[in-house]
Amino acid sequence: DLRIKFVALALAEGANITALCEDFNIGRTTAYKWLKRYKSEGSDGMNNQSRRPHTSPNRTALEPEGQILALNIEHTGWG
Repeated sequence: DLRIKFVALALAEGANITALCEDFNIGRTTAYKWLKRYKSEGSDGMNNQSRRPHTSPNRTALEPEGQILALNIEHTGWG
């Protein structure tokens, strides 16, 4: 995998991150993100990760949502 190869070369002693980024055609921000993930999570951190939030604090609870949908079906003209 490209990411694993990059990290292996980047962690080598005397590695030039900027030159590696040019060789792999990636940005330095991405490179340092991959290195940080590899150091904290190992090879599992190299997989794509969802950017979806873990929680949705402003989401309507299921019970009121069901009531709202029932009213919407009952009164189609309300909008």
